Amino acid sequence: MMSNLPNMKKYRIIGIMSGTSLDGVDLAHCTFEENDNSFSFSIGACETISYPETWTKRLQQLPSASAMEYAETHSEYGRYLGRLTHDFVLRNNLETDFVASHGHTIFHNPARRFTSQIGEGAAIAAGCDLPVICDFRTGDVAAGGQGAPLVPIGDELLFSQYDYCLNLGGFANISMQKAGKRIAYDISPANIILNYIAAQKGKSFDKNGEIAAAGFLHNELFETLNNLGYYLMDPPKSLGREWVEKEILPLLTYYNVSPEDAARTFCEHIALQISGCIENAPGKQMLITGGGALNTFLVRRIAANTPVELIIPDEETINYKEALVFAFLGLLRWRCSPNSLASVTGAVKNVSGGAIYLP
Repeated sequence: MMSNLPNMKKYRIIGIMSGTSLDGVDLAHCTFEENDNSFSFSIGACETISYPETWTKRLQQLPSASAMEYAETHSEYGRYLGRLTHDFVLRNNLETDFVASHGHTIFHNPARRFTSQIGEGAAIAAGCDLPVICDFRTGDVAAGGQGAPLVPIGDELLFSQYDYCLNLGGFANISMQKAGKRIAYDISPANIILNYIAAQKGKSFDKNGEIAAAGFLHNELFETLNNLGYYLMDPPKSLGREWVEKEILPLLTYYNVSPEDAARTFCEHIALQISGCIENAPGKQMLITGGGALNTFLVRRIAANTPVELIIPDEETINYKEALVFAFLGLLRWRCSPNSLASVTGAVKNVSGGAIYLP
């Protein structure tokens, strides 16, 4: 089947992304054109659809659910994404070749060789009547890799003008060239914790970092965070919800600081960990995307700790770069080209990952 899929010079792909912070489902209609073995791109119609409270609770509770509940949710979430995609296409009158869906991560444990993103591809394809590519991470994990991060191949091929690409999503992760190879890794938790703290103030997120800006650094918590074993590990490495629940949440409970002080301390922690990833050389630029790029207090703290020029792009790129890159991963999979890099994930080889479902 794969050998019969047509290669094209122009692709119109809907990228779908759901991050660990549960902000909602990102949909972006992306156009890619190939010229001299490189790709130009544009983001057209795009929107974030917030989860209804029922889906937020269901996704939060799914890691501890029964196997039957997991299987049922995997299918039902696929149907949900299919309906969202179908309505998105109709609402915007979009011509689309196929859909590339990240799904929503429920389990991620590459050390034990498994990862799981729900959102059944067959159900999405049936719901939107388009080909669907999904399940991007399992191939890399099967090849001994972390299965994350996958965005760096997009940084390599679409955003190569920047020395560093920093994403501030549920987790902060970075991508860069080093010794002629692309390397990337998760730096630290970011919005998954900042949103958790904001919820204590009755807010879904810390707008502009206002909660953090009102707080003070808690030195003991700050020092304990920075001494966690993960930060001493060399890449490739990645983080997941399980690590946060084991290592971070108990510390916030133990130190029992105010939400303001917790948010301020964690912003300082994120900024310090990012600074340790950056080469102290003049003239470097770092692109910052993800929801955290809109947290002006956090960005100021990163700027105060790093020697590079920070580039904050337009809001479409900030909010939909991950959806854009997963659309691009779908393009690469369609062409049987590698879409994860062994130099990034630690796999034994570059992998062309993703399952293809035809409607």
